[in-house]
Amino acid sequence: MTHKPQTLTGGQALVQTLMALGARRGFGVPGESYLAVLDAFCDAGGFEFTVNRNEGGAAFMAEAWAKLTGEVGLCFVTRGPGATNASIGVHTAMQGSTPMILFVGQVGLDHQGYEAFQEIDYRQMFGPVAKWVTEITHADRVPETILRAWTVATSGRPGPVVISLPEDMLRDKGNVIIPEGPMPIATAAPTDASVDAVGQLIANAKRPVFLVGGGAFDQAAKRALASCQSATGIPVVAAMRFHNVFDNTHPAFLGEAGVGMTPNTKRILQEADLVLGIGIRFGEMTTNTFTLFGADRGAQKIVHVHPSGDEFAKVVTADLAIQSASGSFFAALEAASQSADQIDHDWVQSARAGYVSSLQAPSQPGALDMGIVTKMVQEAMDPDAIVTSGAGNFSIWTNKFISFGSDQVLLAPQSGAMGYGVPAAVGAKIEYPDRQVICYAGDGDFQMNCQELGTALQAGVGPVILILNNGTYGTIRMHQEKTYPNRISGTDLQNPDFAMLARSYGMFGAQVSRTEDFADAFAAALQSQKGAVLDLIVDQSGLTPRLTIQDVHKAQTQS
Repeated sequence: MTHKPQTLTGGQALVQTLMALGARRGFGVPGESYLAVLDAFCDAGGFEFTVNRNEGGAAFMAEAWAKLTGEVGLCFVTRGPGATNASIGVHTAMQGSTPMILFVGQVGLDHQGYEAFQEIDYRQMFGPVAKWVTEITHADRVPETILRAWTVATSGRPGPVVISLPEDMLRDKGNVIIPEGPMPIATAAPTDASVDAVGQLIANAKRPVFLVGGGAFDQAAKRALASCQSATGIPVVAAMRFHNVFDNTHPAFLGEAGVGMTPNTKRILQEADLVLGIGIRFGEMTTNTFTLFGADRGAQKIVHVHPSGDEFAKVVTADLAIQSASGSFFAALEAASQSADQIDHDWVQSARAGYVSSLQAPSQPGALDMGIVTKMVQEAMDPDAIVTSGAGNFSIWTNKFISFGSDQVLLAPQSGAMGYGVPAAVGAKIEYPDRQVICYAGDGDFQMNCQELGTALQAGVGPVILILNNGTYGTIRMHQEKTYPNRISGTDLQNPDFAMLARSYGMFGAQVSRTEDFADAFAAALQSQKGAVLDLIVDQSGLTPRLTIQDVHKAQTQS
């Protein structure tokens, strides 16, 4: 660190510290509680502040951008309502293990404790959903607090940090020392003994499988996984919405362990005699709603590798737990020259065939068949295309029917939050304006953050957004039909003209109601320099790609 103090306002110290740490972009909605930070942006050459339309969209955008770039996502919001709106992005960053810092304006120090206008105790509010929550009370402590926050957000299991910024502190001046850069963080690596122990387990396994993913799975870890898989021959299953950690077109990729786990993936994880969980959290999705990897798993062995020891034995008690960064573990395993020559290749080929077969959707009800549409999307995707989605049954199309190449990316929320896809797509397009960005959204999902089309307009970028419009909150409708058949309450939607809405933002907009009309509309959407929204009218009876309302009713009458 440089040892030359400077007299700066708290706002100036904050911005200069962030830039010294390598920050170059932030997202947010302006507020009077952090005017001094907005003022400091005027002198921050090299730092771009993206102005959002809602704090929830801003927080989603920051989280998605962080996952895409591997950098720390920064979000700036005002006190009270700004913070509560942004909380959805903090929760998403926590569940996704995404490094992020949320800066929240706060009432002045002399007004705190009186329930002043828009005052909230952010330590209490964000404590359960963030790695660390703090408040800066003196301008001269800004750099040290930001440096610690940066370190907390990026070390161990990455995650969100929330920093409260009293408005008078931001205006006050202090004698500050700006750091020269981020503090180097040593990542955990496996011991020789632990690698040898894993090697022995692999040597005795006929059906080993890597179960991989996690927020700390960076580009270096992806390369290390690809190299280690080539050396060992061990096949790969990706954790939920971490498809792009390994090339899905590779013969060793066996599928995704996420919500709505396919029978083939469940079979793989049940039949595997060695599960190497690398970088993942064993949670509800990877365990198929806590039915896999229990104490009754028989002879199946489990190795859990994670950069944070806090993740061990939360849900699954592994036979061997190793605190290590994913990339370091793969490199060490490969260096040990451990190959799984005894692998049951017939089992791997059968599992791969099951995955490939699962990509074929049955014919869908109605005039527009999303199975055929998704095939067209897959064929038109560039080698480095970015696909985003929010949450809902419509996201099954991206999660289960698109096969992602080594340089293609899926951005989707681990938290299952609706409204994520549009801001994620806009943020991705801002970062990579020349890359193809395609968003899948449900009609309800789209309307939770469709105002971020204004952010795209102002930034001069245009993703392609496909709205699967069935006039209902489809996931909830599915559960209604299963639990309370023919008693529909609260799930019907009356929607606006989405194509007209898109055109009002300067984008290409079109409604498509027949399969045969999609190709031309999609080609026009991809060619649009200002982005596009295609309103895809899909049949409401298609609850999921493999389940219709009629199927549910038929099963109920037979039971």
